[in-house]
Amino acid sequence: MNDPRHSRRGPRHYRTPDGDDRPRLTCPDCGYVAYENPRVVVASVAREGNRVLLCRRAIPPHIGYWCLPAGFLELHESAEEGACREAMEEAHADLELAGVLAVYSLAHINQVQIVFSARLRVPTISPGPESQDVALFHWHDIPWESLAFPSVRWALEHDRQAREHSVWAAAGNPEPARPLGE
Repeated sequence: MNDPRHSRRGPRHYRTPDGDDRPRLTCPDCGYVAYENPRVVVASVAREGNRVLLCRRAIPPHIGYWCLPAGFLELHESAEEGACREAMEEAHADLELAGVLAVYSLAHINQVQIVFSARLRVPTISPGPESQDVALFHWHDIPWESLAFPSVRWALEHDRQAREHSVWAAAGNPEPARPLGE
């Protein structure tokens, strides 16, 4: 197999680069290191008065379960821009952000989630292509047993706690993040 069309090139071997402390996918031909980093998710707890916006997921994972408007941050986008974009894409919701509510570090799924506190500029919402439905819920009406992810519950509870204080420092994981399946 000396035909160059069949040779493998690029990062294909794990080794610890000089000056590093962990194995990385590297190219043995040129030394290129393919760093893998956590994905950043942006979300918002968006309120209209005493009600909070939730979206029923139309995409995996957890189709049919409720979550905050959220998604992966895009390149060349601020966290604030991403949170507003996700709310618009998923619920046609125009947001005014009030600040960072929480930052969750989920190493077991390689994510950092930045959750903003927000208010709807106008109460008109409708499902986007990634949502089966969207709704504004009073606290006692939130479908707690049908929330898509633990961090949705955390954010809702942190939002409620934040409303009881005049000053709120961003919250973190309320419990140790465990690997899936434990």
